[in-house]
Amino acid sequence: MPAQGEHNKWIALALCILLGYLGIHRFYEGKIWTGILWLCTGGLCGVGVVIDAILIVMKPEKY
Repeated sequence: MPAQGEHNKWIALALCILLGYLGIHRFYEGKIWTGILWLCTGGLCGVGVVIDAILIVMKPEKY
């Protein structure tokens, strides 16, 4: 795990692409409640995963 409050966008993107429907990238970022939502809804039926992937790419290297 990265230092507290610091996340690598490429790891988050890989998690989003590979396991986005399970919300693993959300848990990695520390967003527990939305991670549970993604887990229960299949990444908001896939739409949330696509939006998250785009947003992750637009973030700085470490955020």
